[in-house]
Amino acid sequence: MSWFVRPAREDDLDALLDLAKMTGGGFTNLPPNRDALAKRLAWSSDSYAKAVETPDNELYMLFLEEAETGRIGGTACLFSRVGVEWPFYSYKLGMVTQSSRELKRTFAMQTLYLVNDYDGASEVGGLFLHPELRVAGLGRLLARSRYLFMAQHRERFGERVLAELRGFITAEGGSPFWDGLGAKFFGMPFQEADHFNSLHGNQFIADLMPKHPIYVSMLPDSAREVIGHPHPSGIPAKKLLEAEGFAFDGYVDIFDGGPTMCSRVENVRTVRDSRSAAVGELTESAGGLLPALLATGRLGDFRAWMGHSDWCADGLVLPADDARLHGLQIGDLVRHAPA
Repeated sequence: MSWFVRPAREDDLDALLDLAKMTGGGFTNLPPNRDALAKRLAWSSDSYAKAVETPDNELYMLFLEEAETGRIGGTACLFSRVGVEWPFYSYKLGMVTQSSRELKRTFAMQTLYLVNDYDGASEVGGLFLHPELRVAGLGRLLARSRYLFMAQHRERFGERVLAELRGFITAEGGSPFWDGLGAKFFGMPFQEADHFNSLHGNQFIADLMPKHPIYVSMLPDSAREVIGHPHPSGIPAKKLLEAEGFAFDGYVDIFDGGPTMCSRVENVRTVRDSRSAAVGELTESAGGLLPALLATGRLGDFRAWMGHSDWCADGLVLPADDARLHGLQIGDLVRHAPA
């Protein structure tokens, strides 16, 4: 079976809704709401068609598709610039140290500050793979295709790129972090707050959340224990991000306390190591060629896949079957990144 990644279309709504219903909650970028998903697909279509010189609140949704059947196996997205329509809020973990000469004691206390430090950065998110397909590197293909898209359209993204990992969610769909902090100020359960955020943005956080630092020691143990830790199902995604050069720098999600990973775009491994070249030669088999991540096309014609290739004097060597599958001929440009 051959899988490839391509831009989402507005007629993908039913498939996208099916995926959203499998997430189990906590995926702000993939709400299981038909109207909300239809708006996101329309936003994405407009972004692909838009002439852009600098990033300005565009959304690019990608789908994983099986070439032989048209089956949709997963989705992921890129936001060109966060903090445009409403501020992008995070909690920043800090430290306050206080001393008493009389008691001869010093206390170091961890704090949470409400900040907008990532305003203007790009974001990769909304990565979800059908549970039956979490094998054979399809998640890696879907995740890394976003970075090839960024490399292919560098002018459409900022200098930094972040990824928010889902924090710990209970089997019942609750969040210990939200229960220990946010719920005290908003009077609503996590699922309701998360759903409201996915539909309307998080400006209500700025309206109601106190602006002074929150002392972590005052939170219940259940909340403190999950700060900065991804949900167990998100650990593979965290490892993929770390392999690309993303790092956790003390910023966590305001709803579930999950970690925010960040990198400068030019330091993302797939962006840094990718190279665009013409197809210089076609071979009858992949024998002797090296595994590679490949992409071709721009904007709505973009597609990425895991294949095989090598270099020759005229550019890239590709298997003829792959070239036919992806509509390539000698001389066409392909972006290559090591597998």
